[in-house]
Amino acid sequence: MTASPRRWLTFALAPLVAVALFVAPVTMASAAPGGSTPTAEDEEDALMSDLMESTNRRFVNAKAAVTVSRKNQKKLAADMAAAEARRDVLIPEVNSIARQQYQTGDLSAVGFLLNASTSDDFMSKAISLEEINRLHDGKLRELNQAIATVTEKKTALDAEVKNEQQQLTALAKQKSAAEKQIDLLGGSTGINRTINEGLVDAKSKEAAPAPRNANGGFSAEGCTERDETTSGCVTKRTLHMYKEVRKAGFKRFVGCHRNGGPFEHPKGRACDWSLQKSGFSSADSTDEMKYGNNLTAFLVRNADRLGIYYVIWYKQIWFPATGWDSYSGVSDHTDHVHVSML
Repeated sequence: MTASPRRWLTFALAPLVAVALFVAPVTMASAAPGGSTPTAEDEEDALMSDLMESTNRRFVNAKAAVTVSRKNQKKLAADMAAAEARRDVLIPEVNSIARQQYQTGDLSAVGFLLNASTSDDFMSKAISLEEINRLHDGKLRELNQAIATVTEKKTALDAEVKNEQQQLTALAKQKSAAEKQIDLLGGSTGINRTINEGLVDAKSKEAAPAPRNANGGFSAEGCTERDETTSGCVTKRTLHMYKEVRKAGFKRFVGCHRNGGPFEHPKGRACDWSLQKSGFSSADSTDEMKYGNNLTAFLVRNADRLGIYYVIWYKQIWFPATGWDSYSGVSDHTDHVHVSML
């Protein structure tokens, strides 16, 4: 059954795009974003929200695994090339020593020594024979090790290539799953995906990356850090995002932790970035529209570095797995940019 457009708010992530430059009636700025109060219908959508979160989290983790796998492949390929080069150098050396050993050692060793003209010559030949045998044994062991290393690196490289293919398959699967979930919510309407009238900077500052787990992904975090915008708490990843956004120059009013509701605000995993210096009111100037566009662009362009779950702005939402889609809900997010973290 298709969910009502109202339910879209829970998943919304705003556009890096602003459809048409919407000039809203001038109103007094409110203390909270429009339509931010949780409703009974929001509660009903909590399970779908959990499903969307887990799908996008798996997508981001699979994407990170592909990156790690490709780095491993590059290193393994270099190691294998070095081992092959060493092997190719050793082969003629071992062959040369083997020829000397054949000429002076094994069956002809006694004859080689008896041909000595003096006792000193005898000792010299004996030492030479021992050195040749020792050198041959050492080079042979080195060659065998080089060959074994080549085989080992090739096996590991083949395994990494297979791992990458598995992760790419997982990426496609999670993307498809996310798109199907969005369809159930009334999305995928093919909305405009470019910022209206070019009201956005061509480039955004690069954010410092948030810490990742050993597998290169983003683990779930608790609400353990003091929220600098309210009296509540936020996760470490949310606090990092907050600081990076401000460092990038977006310093207007913002609120993060908020009690009530089943989604990210009470978990310390979401922030609402106002277009005003205090409170919230819809964009009614080019400056405010551009501020929202540029802030959204910064978040989307740095989503992978910061660990962003979704962004909502001006009637559109963005997920890592699906990109932009239209959005309608209790709030149309024309008065603030919403960001939720993994």
